[in-house]
Amino acid sequence: MDGGSAGAAYTARTAEEVFRDLRGRRAGMIRALTDDVDKFFKLCDPEKENLCLYGYPNETWEVTLPAEEVPPEIPEPALGINFARDGMNEKDWLALVAVHSDSWLLSVAFYFGARFGFDKETRRRLFNMINNLPTIYEVVTGAAKRQSKDKTPNTNSSSKSNKPSSKVSRAEPRAKAKLSAPKDEEEDSGDDGGDDEEEEHDNTLCGTCGTNDGKDEFWICCDNCEKWYHGKCVKITPARAEHIKQYRCPDCGNGNSNKRIKT
Repeated sequence: MDGGSAGAAYTARTAEEVFRDLRGRRAGMIRALTDDVDKFFKLCDPEKENLCLYGYPNETWEVTLPAEEVPPEIPEPALGINFARDGMNEKDWLALVAVHSDSWLLSVAFYFGARFGFDKETRRRLFNMINNLPTIYEVVTGAAKRQSKDKTPNTNSSSKSNKPSSKVSRAEPRAKAKLSAPKDEEEDSGDDGGDDEEEEHDNTLCGTCGTNDGKDEFWICCDNCEKWYHGKCVKITPARAEHIKQYRCPDCGNGNSNKRIKT
C-alpha cells in the first residue's frame, strides 16, 4: 500500500467531512474484525514483519506494512498487531486490535482538524459527532448491543423509577401515619400499603408503652429512630401532628425538641 494514499487523496475542509472520512474508515475496520475476521486472522501472520490494520474512507480495509515515508502522510495505526495473534485468546486479541483502531481513528480525525485549522468549537463539534458512534471495541466485543438493550426497555425502567426506594416508601407511610394507626392484617380491605406494610404494622409495638393495643387509635412514627408511638403516649394529637413536618420522639429529641422542621 502507498502510505500516503490513506490520507493524501482526501480533501476535507469541514468537521462534517472529517467525520465522514472517519466513519468510512471505521466501517472498514469493523468489517475486518467481524464479517471478514477469518480473512483478517490469516493475513496477520506472526511470521511476517510489523503489520498494521488500515481503514479507508471508502469502507474498505487492508493489513499491510506501515508507510515508508517519514513523517507519514497521516498518523500510523498500531504496529505489529500480528505478533500477538497466536499468544492470546482470539477474542482478546481482536479486542486489543479494536482498541488500537479506535485510538488511530481519533488521531487521524484530529490530525485533519489541526491540518485544516479547526477552531475550538469546530473540534468540539467533531468530537461530539464521533462520540455518538459506538467505538470499534464496543462493536467487536458486543458491548454496543448490550448498551442498546439496556436502553430499550423504557417501560421497565420507567416502572422501576416509579417505585420508591425503601427509605422513601417508609417515609411516606410515616407522614400519613401521623393521622392513622398501624393496620391489622384482618382489617385490610383494599389498603394500598400492601401485604408487607400490613405485616410490619401487625408487629408494631409502641416505643413508650411496649404494646400493640389500640390499633384503631392515632399513632405517630419518629423520623429519626423510626419507632412507632401511640399519640396519647407521647402527647401528640392528630391536629398537632398536621403541623409537624419532622417528628422526633422524646428519646431522640431530648424531651423538648420534637418539633424540628425541615427547611
